[in-house]
Order: sequence, then C-alpha cells, then structure tokens
Amino acid sequence: MTWTEEKLDSLLSTPSQALIRDMAALDGDIMVLGAGGKMGPTLSTLALNALRAAGNLGRVIAVSRFSDPIAARLLRESGVELISCDLMQKGALDKLPDCENIIYMAGRKFGTEGQEALTWAMNAWLPSRVAERFQQSRIVVFSSGNVYPKLPLASGGADESISPAPVGDYGMSCLGRERMFEYAAQAYGTRVALFRLNYAVDLRYGVLFDIAQKIVNGEPVSLAMPCFNCIWQASANDAALRLLPLCSDKVFRMNVTGPETAGTEKTARKLGMLLGKQPVFCGETPDSALLSDASLMHSAFGYPSVSLDTLIRWQAEWILSGGRCLNKPTHFEERKGTY
Repeated sequence: MTWTEEKLDSLLSTPSQALIRDMAALDGDIMVLGAGGKMGPTLSTLALNALRAAGNLGRVIAVSRFSDPIAARLLRESGVELISCDLMQKGALDKLPDCENIIYMAGRKFGTEGQEALTWAMNAWLPSRVAERFQQSRIVVFSSGNVYPKLPLASGGADESISPAPVGDYGMSCLGRERMFEYAAQAYGTRVALFRLNYAVDLRYGVLFDIAQKIVNGEPVSLAMPCFNCIWQASANDAALRLLPLCSDKVFRMNVTGPETAGTEKTARKLGMLLGKQPVFCGETPDSALLSDASLMHSAFGYPSVSLDTLIRWQAEWILSGGRCLNKPTHFEERKGTY
C-alpha cells in the first residue's frame, strides 16, 4: 500500500456504522479535553464525522494548548471547533463552556522521572478540578493498562475485575486520576467511564513503530517485556466515543486493546522480514508482562477492525515509505514504571 499522511488520517477518522448509530442517539455536544496529543486530533475528527453521518448537529470542541500546528490544522480543516488554553492555568476550566459529553485525554507520562510532582499534578490534581467543574457531564476518562500488575504470560491478561497494583509514579498517578473521577461519581453523581488503554497504534507512533525503528536503526530490541497488547487507533477512538452512553455514577470500567497477545520477539522478526533487516535482541525474557484482557470491549463493541498481522504489515510499509514519526516512544519495555 502507498501511504500518505492524508490517507492515514482518513482511515483513522472514518466512522463505523455502529458508531454512527450510537452518535445518532447521543444528546448534547462533545468536548475533548487534551485534544492536541497523539490520539486527540483523529478522535475529535472521528466524532464530528460520525455525528454528521448520523444527522446529529452536535458540536465537537477540541481543547488543548495545540503545540503541534499539524494537529491544529487537521482539526480546523475538519470543522472541529478549537479552544486554545492550558488546562493547568488558574481559571482556565471556568472559561470553558458547559458540555454534556466530555472525553478527558489530558495527562503526562514521559519525563516523569525527576518531575514526579508535575506528573501527579497533571494526572491527579487536574482531574480533581475537571471532575468538579464538569460534575453534571458524562465523562469518558482516558486511563492506562499501567494501573494493573504484571501477570504470568499464560494468564490471558488482567480483566476489569483485577485490583490495580501500579508500579512507579506514572502508573500510580494514573490510578490517582481514576480515583478523582470515582470520587466525583460518589460525591456528585457524575457519570463516568474509565478507558484503560493498552497501546494504540497509529503508524506514526506506538509499540510497532518503536520496534520497527530499532530494527531499521540497527538497535537491539529489548525482550524485558516479552509480550504486549495493541490496537488500531481508529478502533480505540471508536470505543472511547461509544462509551459515552455507558457512563454511570457507578463508574463503568473497560479495558481497550486488541484480542491478540503479541510476542515481542516474534513481532520483531515479522517486522524485520518486511523491512529487509534482521533484528537483534537484548535482555532476558521474564515470565510476566503487562497484559490486558479486553473481552468486555470485544463483547460490547465487536473486535477491532484491523488485525495485528495487518498492523504489522502497515507499520513496515509506513516506515519504508518515509512516513512521519511523532517522536513519542511508548517505552513499553519498561518494567519499573520509570518514564
């Protein structure tokens, strides 16, 4: 396949028929907080495309500092309304309009080491303020599979019944984010759904990109995390939007990832064959990994629209075509929670 950025964005922003049906019944506008990051631009565009395909005249409002001009241009050209602001600044939340539906994507991961206080402020303090400001809204909260403990490779991964046991400041602060919205549900009756993602693939970043880039650069691929889960970003964004009607003051929790448990070494060898370069490896292979069981998501919304094998092929094609890199590595191999 011949790839361009426009083709990729189009694939990521084309709604499924199921999403269109759900958006037809959705009341109110959608506001995406932290929309300028890796997933926010295509999620916001996907939401607007689904609303319009459904004949729903609801607005989609994207809120971010918009430090990436490419992301801002994509949103603007798609018809998404932009509000530029720093959510951490005093009074910023008060200036935002009331909105029935909130997708909360703001957060901090990389650079945590040495700036732990800022990470906690972004991932726990700010969510407490957002939860209070939008206590009458439905709120889908982006979280992470990092809240779960590492499990044996044969376990099938953590489902939503597994108690959180995060390692490191990033994972703990993600749990702190969840707890702030859980408190809002208890205190104010806020309708909340927790979206525990483990890992999105958009070809410009993601676990597959990280592995492929190391192969191309002749760098060793670490086997410290011997297996992983991933999901096509369009399917992850589809799930986030379809969670809005499921928000509840009882707090609805959903793992979001693909059905496959991908072996790191096997995936690297597949990518290496497609890239025409032999991968090299480093590190010992432990008997546990950070894995999620997304059976609940697959039962509720169906399986992701793109398989793991197709994602691997697409990733190699993107690299070989000189596709853009967002320079946002996942560090999926990290076992001590230090980012």
